Amino acid sequence: MNLLSVKNLSKSYRGIEAVKPMDYLFTAGRCIALIGPNGAGKTTVLRMLAGSLKPTTGKIDFKEQTIKDDFRQWIGYLPQYPVFYSWMSGKEFLVYSGRLAKLTKKEAADRADKLLDKVGLGDVKNRRIGKYSGGMKQRLGIAQAIIHEPKILLLDEPVSSLDPIGRREVLELMDELKEQMTILFSTHILSDADEVCDELILLHQGNLIESGLIETLRAKYQTKKMVINFPADAEIYKEAIDQLLQTNCYTEKNVLHVPLVDEEETRKKILEKALSENWPIQGFSINQTSLEDLFMKAVNDTCNG
Repeated sequence: MNLLSVKNLSKSYRGIEAVKPMDYLFTAGRCIALIGPNGAGKTTVLRMLAGSLKPTTGKIDFKEQTIKDDFRQWIGYLPQYPVFYSWMSGKEFLVYSGRLAKLTKKEAADRADKLLDKVGLGDVKNRRIGKYSGGMKQRLGIAQAIIHEPKILLLDEPVSSLDPIGRREVLELMDELKEQMTILFSTHILSDADEVCDELILLHQGNLIESGLIETLRAKYQTKKMVINFPADAEIYKEAIDQLLQTNCYTEKNVLHVPLVDEEETRKKILEKALSENWPIQGFSINQTSLEDLFMKAVNDTCNG
């Protein structure tokens, strides 16, 4: 079932397009990852959908919305850097948030108790927020964003600033919540998207370059790659292999990723080159395409197309 649609949505600042015109149809009951590097336009898209930033062009339509409706009633939003009143307890903050969302005092208190249990903060609901860890604050922020029972939850980089424990807590919570509502979250950490999302929206320099169900995109871009480990910076070997294979490799510190078309031929050429020039290869393996590979191939196809 369709939940909301955006048509020709864009945002410009002083003539510079931060988000170029995009169309998208959001389906109810999915967890959607908005992925791209820093500066791709992810936060701008989320703020426009949340109603806190006016688009330069375009329209946002909710299925349940009537002409006079304020669509923000259907939205739950947690910014990348949420602000809390450190002197409040977790429950006080949620009740306060519920009252701002026009709940009665009793409704706000009842929902606060239920949500604090759901996000794992029931035992510390009377503790001051200033004493909460980063992961606890992020879970409290998510509870605040859904206290009015929205149709869609928008999360801006929900785990990027957390330690491994806090990150795990929030990802597990998102995995639970996606059974109850649509979630759209931005991230530049592709392993997080791979773990919890059903659908991807790929942004690059303000452009929506690809989108769809993750299984569909994997099938479209799926290739094998050779992963070669070096003891030092792999970048110095990249150009040689690109010329040898007429391909486009990429590096991550000491690791070189080589896309494979003909596995046997590629492996033979690389090993012959490595032996003849005495490259200090520490190991190699053949892997399937990761989300990062998928994103890079989509970017390359867009730029070269």
